[in-house]
Amino acid sequence: MSKKLKIGLFGFGVVGQGLHDIIRGQNLNLEVVKIAIKNPEKKRSLDAHLFTTSHDEILDNPEINTIVELIDDADAAFNIVKKALSNGKNVVSANKKMIAIHLEELVHLQEKHGTSLLYEGAVCGSIPIIRNLEEYYDNELLHGISGIFNGSSNYILSKIFNEGLAYGTALKQAQDLGFAETDPILDVGGYDAKYKLTIATAHAYGLFINPDNILNVGIQNISDDDIQYAKEKNIKIKLVPTARKISTKQIISYVLPKFVKPDDFLYNVENEYNGVTVQAAFADKQFFFGKGAGGHPTGAAVLSDIAALRYDYQYEYKKYRQQNGLINTDKVSIEVYLRYVHEYTLDKLEVENISERFSRNDYKYVIGSITLKNLIKHRNLLVNKDVFIAQTGRLTFGQQDIAPIIENETFLAN
Repeated sequence: MSKKLKIGLFGFGVVGQGLHDIIRGQNLNLEVVKIAIKNPEKKRSLDAHLFTTSHDEILDNPEINTIVELIDDADAAFNIVKKALSNGKNVVSANKKMIAIHLEELVHLQEKHGTSLLYEGAVCGSIPIIRNLEEYYDNELLHGISGIFNGSSNYILSKIFNEGLAYGTALKQAQDLGFAETDPILDVGGYDAKYKLTIATAHAYGLFINPDNILNVGIQNISDDDIQYAKEKNIKIKLVPTARKISTKQIISYVLPKFVKPDDFLYNVENEYNGVTVQAAFADKQFFFGKGAGGHPTGAAVLSDIAALRYDYQYEYKKYRQQNGLINTDKVSIEVYLRYVHEYTLDKLEVENISERFSRNDYKYVIGSITLKNLIKHRNLLVNKDVFIAQTGRLTFGQQDIAPIIENETFLAN
């Protein structure tokens, strides 16, 4: 029999309201006791007595046994979650930045206080990828995980490629629909996707990576020339986070725009939808698809976690506890399309194996290989407005750079 959850909810924005809408339509053994908000003057759809501006009124309430954290501020979210777990309360969160930055500490807090933190809603909206990595793939050898993790960027790119909208127009539409923030750099700059990749990598490989050590380059510099090039090649550009095992002890992780061919699962993932590809040794390639943005899709993932807490569900972090010795490396070369203005860009990035080059007064690009190490070293160069980079999908690595590679782990992306 499930236990009754008495919930303290932090945040009543798009996701918080979406969650409340879903809860009202369900016959679940739970009750929202109090909701913490920032602005008490804002008109609400619920009775005023449900709301408070005091965090401690919720966190110190012994009646409340479950905290649901749905606010934007990562620092404030961490303080809420840390105190809740320490006070013996289980927590559900959708704050991907907070979780990505503090995940290892949060795991230790759960162990110390016998509490549970669930966060399915923090990664890819309605797609249950964390639970699948935890349960279905718990004993699998995963070659890689990649996909479209950010609905806002995907919406913008879909409008550009399918409807011919200008970048600025597509961005404004995404903002008007609530998919992108007023300052959209978190989404279009690849930061949101990086935080989600950090969390997914922890469950896929048991490796907690500092997000600052993961390269993220976004789509904000995409131009009409880049779009025209892709269309002439019959490909689309998607923002694709990637984590891939390249040897028995090493993985690589990064977020870059990518050329996606028509035979790729991601090619037809459009608008605010997300898609996740998992490549495994035994299960082969599998694909997950669902809405990645919006109050109801994310609220549904949050509710799934809440429902699991009624039966004392916890992430076991099996691969992390195995202490498998994996490390995140930058010793791999990535073949890229690189649009640039100044020739020193090629020199600084040390572009090699150039297979295609084009130059005219207003448009220059090359197809060539750049080491992940150099991309990380010169990440500030990659966000200049006159530079756009996209991975073609091909990786190369030398035997001198990595440990002996198991035969079935040696592969190149298609």
